Amino acid sequence: MNKKTTTNKLLRKAVYQRIVFGVTEIVLLFFLSHLTWAQTSNEAIIEKWIDTFQPSALSKAEQRAELKWFSDIAQPFRGKKVRSTAEDIKTHFWERDVLAKAFEEITGIRVEHEIIGEGSVVERIMEQLKTGRVIYDIYVNDADLVGTHLRNGAVVNLSEYMTGEGKPYVNPYLDLDDFLNLEFGQDYDKNQLQLPDQQFANLYWFRYDWFTRPDIQKKFREKYGYELGVPVNWTAYEDIAEFFTGMEIDGKKVYGHLDYGKKSPSLGWRFTDAWFSIAGVGDRGLPNGIPVDEWGIRVENKIPVGSSVERGGALNGPAAVYALTKYIDWLNKYAPPEAKNWRWVDAGPMAARGDIAQRIFQYITWLSDEDFHKPGSPVVDENGRPLWRVAPTPHGRYWDKGMKVGYQDAGSWTIPKNVKGKSRAMAWLWAQFCVSKTVCLKKFLIGGTPIRKSTVYATYLDPIKYKWGGLIDFYRSHEEKKWTDTGPNVPHYPALSAVWWPNIALAIQGRVSPQTAMDTIARTQDELMGKMNLAKYSPKLNPLKPREYWLSQPGSPKKERPRTKAITVPYDQLIKNWQKK
Repeated sequence: MNKKTTTNKLLRKAVYQRIVFGVTEIVLLFFLSHLTWAQTSNEAIIEKWIDTFQPSALSKAEQRAELKWFSDIAQPFRGKKVRSTAEDIKTHFWERDVLAKAFEEITGIRVEHEIIGEGSVVERIMEQLKTGRVIYDIYVNDADLVGTHLRNGAVVNLSEYMTGEGKPYVNPYLDLDDFLNLEFGQDYDKNQLQLPDQQFANLYWFRYDWFTRPDIQKKFREKYGYELGVPVNWTAYEDIAEFFTGMEIDGKKVYGHLDYGKKSPSLGWRFTDAWFSIAGVGDRGLPNGIPVDEWGIRVENKIPVGSSVERGGALNGPAAVYALTKYIDWLNKYAPPEAKNWRWVDAGPMAARGDIAQRIFQYITWLSDEDFHKPGSPVVDENGRPLWRVAPTPHGRYWDKGMKVGYQDAGSWTIPKNVKGKSRAMAWLWAQFCVSKTVCLKKFLIGGTPIRKSTVYATYLDPIKYKWGGLIDFYRSHEEKKWTDTGPNVPHYPALSAVWWPNIALAIQGRVSPQTAMDTIARTQDELMGKMNLAKYSPKLNPLKPREYWLSQPGSPKKERPRTKAITVPYDQLIKNWQKK
């Protein structure tokens, strides 16, 4: 090989090396610039959403840190998808329309958050748990089903997941102690099976402007011999309902009561959520009465043993029959005639139409509707302030001090056990995003369903809490813990609740007596429980005994009681009591 050939080879090799080095340099520069662009782009996305999620209980720096954690931890899941579902209330529509988009832009995980009816949510989660077919990765399922879930063992134990497989995916800013009622989703051993996503209480609702008018107060005092105010018991509520019904105020005929009576699953909710509780059907003790709860179910050592009086329950006892009788009487006498054809979804907004004086318990989620706040509404004054207020639920003649006072609903994130691995991790990230401190205050302003202490105690709310007519005061009070959900005693919520509404509808229609309706519900509920074979704490029915035996025992079921004396309290004094620490 001559010198010239060698020189040419060396030259070609040098050129080749230079080309390779150049390409490598270009690729490296492109990668670095792309990485810098991606980081800058992601930071811009986070800043955009921080602005959207104002006001927040967190500072912008704290929000930035929380959202960056979501962005970083989701790197392995970018481009993947999560499917979730929730019931059709305002809070969940906002999650679908706003939070799902934010989550995708920040984490790269796409969310299909389907909004369906509450009954359909229950049907689909139970189908998934029974068949093993994955329909959704995660559900916002009422914590009322916690008794079902703990006995079936078919949902993820979040306490175990957070300390085991899911530990890397636990938001360091989650702060479980900040939740208002974390216990709603816990089993008997305080394991977290469901994580609250939204909750709302049932509270007494009334027209504060009418109740404080001197001429109306004078008429009431002359007729009933005591002061018009917030009713403490059903006796006073009934008097007030009678007083207002048929009265003409500002040229409009008004009604003293609001409820609904259409045959539908939501008619059952009115009773399980928890009409019998405030009537006094169960025993003293929180959250749900010990040993008899507001479903009339006697539970011994975590095992349901009966719901009929003959088995030690209270579902067809004097208190339950009294509760159903009053429900029917008030609906017939004091509510708008069309209310008999309303469902839960129909009746909820009706208090805002301007002819309703009071509602014994109003699901507060409806108070986020514009009609309760917008200028020109008959329940808003010229300064944009509500003419209505909320207060504690009046209780019936069988209620005893130490019992639960009312009901709270808690739609809670629930992961079926057949959702595993990456799908489970992504579902858990999505749930945590929806309950993060970054978004929760804004979510409350949209849907009126608070879940965090940092939300209800946010200083942002202090100058405007009047907009919620006492709701903020309620959630800041020591009384809030006395409003609880269905609790862990109900062994199979879907199966048992399906018994209630058809039989209650028959009584409302006048086709059977309240006693017959409750006898049927109690008997059928016992029959269903007797056939259950659940993984844990499965029902084991007590032997039948004469009603007189159980009615003569202390506590629930309770003997007949006479009508109690009416008691009212001034609203402003009530608020002062709530505000006491």
